[in-house]
Amino acid sequence: MDFYIQKLEKLYSEHAETEYAMRSKKYMRNQFDFLGIRTPIRRKLTKQFLQEYGLPSKENLETVILMLWEKPEREYQKAALDILEKTKKDLTPADMPWLVSLLKSKSWWDTIDVLSPHIFGYMFLQYPELVSSYPDQWIDDDYIWLQRSAILYQLYYKENMNEKRLHNYILRQAHSNEFFVQKAIGWVLREYAKTNASSVQLFVAQNQLKPLSKREALKHLS
Repeated sequence: MDFYIQKLEKLYSEHAETEYAMRSKKYMRNQFDFLGIRTPIRRKLTKQFLQEYGLPSKENLETVILMLWEKPEREYQKAALDILEKTKKDLTPADMPWLVSLLKSKSWWDTIDVLSPHIFGYMFLQYPELVSSYPDQWIDDDYIWLQRSAILYQLYYKENMNEKRLHNYILRQAHSNEFFVQKAIGWVLREYAKTNASSVQLFVAQNQLKPLSKREALKHLS
């Protein structure tokens, strides 16, 4: 797997832009280093790489993802997410421990907002028995990124939305002063309003939400 990662590093390094890397780092509040590859270019490079070297086998998937996650430059975490998205149908409950480690390491909105709805959202639909052990626990965790993950995993569920659970999660964190939690509450309600606008309007009217959450929830509702 070292060879696999090294080939991706070589490809990415050939398209690095120092000035864009500095801008990207500043945008992310100086929390992560960057190579400086613009998103459309990075996606094109990743696609090119996967066409040439293929996706990791199920046997090697965990190793590849964790190796990419350990890299200092943020583009490698994005590559890991791209690979996970393409291999998520191979994931099973046995993969949950290392998948959850991705939520807890190098956490910020750009990784959480892919992992939670796209990876864990898929997992919890396929294996609903996992919900009680994971998001039901995350919502009360002190770590805001686990709270956000719990709120957002149903983001694209549409008709599969478990309203009771969603409302329960929201009300358990409705008091939060954390921007990223308030924003997640508003975002998931706004998205669900595309499926059930009346339900969202009623929920917002009947419950005390932070102004940001309420504003985001009703953003596209008259």
